[in-house]
Amino acid sequence: MTLSKEARPVSEANEGAGQMVHWSGMTHRGRVRANNEDAFLALTFDATGVRYLGKIGEASLGGADFVFAVSDGMGGAQSGEYASRIAVEKITKLLPRSFHLSAQHLASGFQDILAEVFHGIHEEMTRLSRCYEECRGMGATLSMAWFSPGWMYFGHIGDSRIYYLPKAGGIRQVTNDDSHVGWLRRQGKINEREQRTHPRKNVLQKALGADHQFVEPQVGAVGWEKGDRFLLCTDGLIDGLWDHSLDEVLRQPGSKMSAVPAQRLVEEALDASGRDNITAVVVEVGGDV
Repeated sequence: MTLSKEARPVSEANEGAGQMVHWSGMTHRGRVRANNEDAFLALTFDATGVRYLGKIGEASLGGADFVFAVSDGMGGAQSGEYASRIAVEKITKLLPRSFHLSAQHLASGFQDILAEVFHGIHEEMTRLSRCYEECRGMGATLSMAWFSPGWMYFGHIGDSRIYYLPKAGGIRQVTNDDSHVGWLRRQGKINEREQRTHPRKNVLQKALGADHQFVEPQVGAVGWEKGDRFLLCTDGLIDGLWDHSLDEVLRQPGSKMSAVPAQRLVEEALDASGRDNITAVVVEVGGDV
C-alpha cells in the first residue's frame, strides 16, 4: 500500500465536495494493428447505483465517487479485445457493492475493496478461458483510479500506467510495470531510454487471466490537491511519448491539434509511433464548481 500523504481529517476531505472533476478519454487502434485491444472506462457511482460517463466531461465531486480505468487485452483471434472489455465492465458490478464505506472511511479498507475487484475479474477471465476455446489464454492489464474527496485510490496490474502530475510541476509514475524490465528500471539498473528499447519490455510477469494462477495487484493511494492531474494510459501511448513529453503536452493550454488533453496525447503518440493500440484518460481534480 502507498499513501503519499498523511490521512486527512473528515472536515478537510469534505472540502472536495464543493469542487469539480474534469476528464477526457480517447482510444485508437494505431497505424499498424487491425483491431483495438484497448478499452477504457469512466463512471460515477453512489449509494443509488452506477452511471457511465461520456468521453469528455466535468462534474461535482459532491455526493458521488468517480472511477476511471484503462486495460490492454491479450490473446489470440479476438480474445484480447474481449479481455479488455471484461476487465473494465466487470468493475461496474464489483465496485458499487462497497460504497457503503463512504469516502471518509475508505482509508482503512480501500486495499481490500480493490483487491476484491481484481480477483473477481481474474476469476471471470480464468473461467471463460477454461470454458471456451476462443478465449483460451486471454488476459489483460488493468490500471484503475478511484477518486473521492482528497484522495485517489488505485489498483494496478500489468504494464499500463497511472501518472501523477501535481499542479506545482513534475510527473511521477505511480504504478509499477509488472515486468522484469520494469523492475530493472525501478532498481536503477537501466534508464528510461534502455527500458523503452529493451527487447523484453513487453513480457509481463503479472496480468489478469493469461493462465496466471494467482493475481496480486498493486494497490495504493495518492492525496490530491486542487489543480492536480492524473493520466491513465496503455503502453501504446508510452511507445510514442517519453515521460517528459507527457508532462509537456498535458501542461500546454491547447495546441493546433486539439484542446482536449486525452485527444492531444493520442494524436502526439500517433505522430511519433502508432505501432500499437493507444489509450489515454486524463483527469484533473479540484477545480471550483
